[in-house]
Amino acid sequence: MTEEILLTKEGYDKIVREHEELVAVKRAEVAEKLKDAIAQGDISENADYDAAKNEQAELEEKINKLENMIRKAKIIDDSELAGDQVTVGLTVKVQDLDTKEEEMFTIVGSTEADPFEGKISNESLVGRALLGNKAGQEVTVEVPDGIITYKILDIIKK
Repeated sequence: MTEEILLTKEGYDKIVREHEELVAVKRAEVAEKLKDAIAQGDISENADYDAAKNEQAELEEKINKLENMIRKAKIIDDSELAGDQVTVGLTVKVQDLDTKEEEMFTIVGSTEADPFEGKISNESLVGRALLGNKAGQEVTVEVPDGIITYKILDIIKK
């Protein structure tokens, strides 16, 4: 069984764009570097050649990783989300009951997670705790710094 990779449409499109950029542009750049290094002559002690070969290997690894992600992607369809409970693809507004601070989290698959943009993984401690809950409910999460209790203020469909 292949493991699905949950992605929003935005996240999927970003991966496809990155893949296209690497295949269409970056591969040609690395090939040109290799060609230039080979043109220098003896490649056995050629640092430029070694660097270009390493760059090529890293590039191909990244391309393969992206292709694998595209193959295994399960795109979350916003129109199929009810919005009455926290699920992947929705944004949730919460209030920390200790500090009274409000925060917004968009629950995404692990490959899209970016805490600095408010995108948390469905596999993270907070993301996992919020899943399945409804507006008005309180959720307690044990995190490395202690225990946080959130009240879900709103669930927002984009």
